[in-house]
Amino acid sequence: MTQRGAAPHATLTLWTADVTLAAAADAAGVDRIGVDLEARGKAARQVGRGTWMSPHVESDLSRLRSVLRTAQLFVRIDPLGPDSRDQVERVLRQGVQVMMVPMVEDPAALADLAAAVAGRARIVALIETAAGVDRVGELAALPGVDELHLGINDLSFSLGLENRFAVLTHDASAAVADAARAARKPLGVGGIGRAHDDRLPVPADLVYAQLPRLGATATLLGRSFLRGARGDLAASVSAARCRLDEWWSAGPAAWEAARLELARRTRAPLRSGS
Repeated sequence: MTQRGAAPHATLTLWTADVTLAAAADAAGVDRIGVDLEARGKAARQVGRGTWMSPHVESDLSRLRSVLRTAQLFVRIDPLGPDSRDQVERVLRQGVQVMMVPMVEDPAALADLAAAVAGRARIVALIETAAGVDRVGELAALPGVDELHLGINDLSFSLGLENRFAVLTHDASAAVADAARAARKPLGVGGIGRAHDDRLPVPADLVYAQLPRLGATATLLGRSFLRGARGDLAASVSAARCRLDEWWSAGPAAWEAARLELARRTRAPLRSGS
């Protein structure tokens, strides 16, 4: 568990291929904006679960790059495979600055990718399987791997949890946080909705509280974040940062209370598509 202290800057990432939304998010202070290209094996892995399947394509990157002024161009690539290097070179040619690698489990394969990227982009290793958690210490220690991110959807499937937010109170999340801390690398966790949105099946505030508890300084803006926020995205981003700052200041006792409440609420299955 982390200790109470000054709130670090929260690195916020938005996935979108909509250039109008991307420009608005850039102006609102979102740190990373880009597309989700993960397709290999995803439909079979998440069949019947009502999860979002990205329609994004590589050519979206150049369109987004043209409207970004301060945000970094971001991409999630396919899981590592025989054609990974070709995909990596293609997205790097389009100006990608931050690259998330999903389903990482094999330190040797991730090390090969990091060597191929050779510092041309930040590499975020997405830990979202039980096998990845088992080897997270090795993965975190690799040179060229800049950050870790705890992915809650696939990890909940891998761990046999009915509710994806239950991952945040599971021992697996603590293992990933400990590995990031030991390697002195930033940690990102899941995604967030809008601050104080209690209409969600799991109140947004309980998820916000888990970031400082785990020492996470990065997160994704979830689909629920954009519901009703597009008209005043800057205000929603500012409110999210303020609430995260408040949770960082709340301290371990408040974080533990939020963890226990989240554990209580996630005993029931989460509604499909939420």
